Amino acid sequence: MSPFDYIRAGNVGEALQAGAGEQVRYLAGGTNLVDLMKENVERPVTVVDINRLPLDRIEELDGGGLRLGALVPNADTAWDERVERRYPLLSSAILAGASPQLRNAATNGGNLNQRTRCYYFYDVATPCNKREPGSGCGAIGGVNRIHAVLGGSEQCIATHPSDMCVALAALDAVVRVSGPGGDREIAFSDYHRLPGDEPWRDNNLQPGELVTGIDLPAEDFTQNYTYLKLRDRLSYAFALVSVAVAMRLEGGTIAEVRVALGGVAHKPWRRPEAEQQLHGVAPSPQAFGAFSDALLAGAVGQGENDFKIPLARKAIVRALKQAAGATPQSQTDKRVA
Repeated sequence: MSPFDYIRAGNVGEALQAGAGEQVRYLAGGTNLVDLMKENVERPVTVVDINRLPLDRIEELDGGGLRLGALVPNADTAWDERVERRYPLLSSAILAGASPQLRNAATNGGNLNQRTRCYYFYDVATPCNKREPGSGCGAIGGVNRIHAVLGGSEQCIATHPSDMCVALAALDAVVRVSGPGGDREIAFSDYHRLPGDEPWRDNNLQPGELVTGIDLPAEDFTQNYTYLKLRDRLSYAFALVSVAVAMRLEGGTIAEVRVALGGVAHKPWRRPEAEQQLHGVAPSPQAFGAFSDALLAGAVGQGENDFKIPLARKAIVRALKQAAGATPQSQTDKRVA
């Protein structure tokens, strides 16, 4: 670990002032940043501790939504009575991720901003355009079993590791940020980026900006939902493929549906235009299969991860069946229903 200056901010203004310099990182739970610093992947000149900021509450919004403070631990969010009752998809997705110890430490804002778990990104002896722009992508033509099949580029095929973010994508959450230019809101679909020619940019935060909260709109997806996560082992593993489904049925047909994928792209993967083809349709394996083909259109494997494409198709169909049947995947008994 390289030497760094440490600043403990007492309020948002102090944090933004300290975060305005070069090579500054905000520290909350530290479950990802500290690991990266130990491996010399991240070498900040200054670390700004934000744990004393008043961003550790879940608050009611006018109109029935919720605001999740950026510093609320993942575990507290998952087990909050309001989240469990009104946004069970989010609670389920959080409980599918990491371990209890990590969920107790990791924060909502940190979950959004965690870095990829690509082998090459973590190994400073190997090429990685995300870590060292212009050095190449070791995963292309290398060991790429866990890598992206959608949205990749010639520069990077890493995946975003979050479970929570997949559910937030399906719920059309809004990210609230503060920065040198003031406060602003970012639609969740616009928060994370695909790699393109700038794979080192994970999101659309501007320099010095700080996530202060996440807003959940007031919508009723309390009956027909599921978070299905497929992984190499049932405990403490990142998703090979995950599927978040938020569905609303009326009169036996699908009035609304949102589907987001994890483990397959550089960001949670949604295609709202493909979701439209399920609106007004009665749930059926045929309709779900056609939708999965549309959602996965353009998917390309890299050899070792070719299996993800048929696996994702089956997972999408299974998740849609679970949601339509109001039988969400259990995160306690993790066998696929």
